[in-house]
Amino acid sequence: MKTIFSRHCATLAGAVLAVAALPAASLAAEPAARFPARPMKIVVPFPAGGYSDALARLVATDMTTAFGQPVVVENRPGAGGNIGADAVAKSAPDGHVLVMGTIGTQVINPLIYKRMPYRADRDFTPVAFVADAETVLVVHPSLHVGSVKELIARAREKPGGLTFASGGTGTTGHLAGELFKAVTGTSITHVPYKGNVPAITDVVGGQVSMSFATAQPALPFIRGGQLIALATMGTVRTAALPQIPTFAEAGVQGVEVRNWTGLLAPAGTPLAVRQMLAAQVDKTLQSPSAHSILAAQGLNYTRMGPDAFGSFIRGESAKWEKVVREAGIQAD
Repeated sequence: MKTIFSRHCATLAGAVLAVAALPAASLAAEPAARFPARPMKIVVPFPAGGYSDALARLVATDMTTAFGQPVVVENRPGAGGNIGADAVAKSAPDGHVLVMGTIGTQVINPLIYKRMPYRADRDFTPVAFVADAETVLVVHPSLHVGSVKELIARAREKPGGLTFASGGTGTTGHLAGELFKAVTGTSITHVPYKGNVPAITDVVGGQVSMSFATAQPALPFIRGGQLIALATMGTVRTAALPQIPTFAEAGVQGVEVRNWTGLLAPAGTPLAVRQMLAAQVDKTLQSPSAHSILAAQGLNYTRMGPDAFGSFIRGESAKWEKVVREAGIQAD
């Protein structure tokens, strides 16, 4: 019996030494070799029909084919995205449940909500950037301004006299307006709505002077002449509005807004799994068919894997923390 026990100990010790001798890369890749082990889920923390939902379904379709496991999209809206994001934060950290996070759920909400159900910087780990939804400054034709500089001059003539609509307090459109005010030294009045559609509708109707609008709902009105687009808020011109300059091109530096979305996993999800997921996202969004879909909707893709996406989020948090603090923004 003693001999048998000794042999078992020797066998166990040999196994431990063998594992210890394996290269670190082999150990890191091992979780990905078993992934996915069951059906996957991408939680969209907003109602169906928005650009985050559409992007999630595009990515999920290709993942289903590539991984040989069903990848379903589940819409869990509420509390500005906090409900759906929190559900993912509390899921198993194995890559089978992901969230289509946004600038709202990962950066803005933690800054403006007094109580949050999760810690964005602690409870998630980045997987891959997915897309920016272009933000565009639009004005009602009755203003009779043809450039950003003309608009700034008009705003300075009558402080507080011009109004800007947004989809609600703390939304990207609201923060874009506050950033514009801070950079240009102007005073324009915020008019919050319950959603982007009613906000843009009242600008079209002339009840509000302007909006820092997501391109998708604004495009039909820009093309129809009901709204005048003065500038986009990205770093380069958007394919959806190639004739419209960026703010930098219009002579105003520092007014850049990236209304972004990207995949995140619960904290502790292995890097090898996240890299595998990121590679598939990149393959999907680099395809000609995806490029056409993104361009038509004013969406821009930038390749960012786990590390680059994490650095990007940290930079966004630092930028918007200053804007939120100086503007005194709090969630309703």
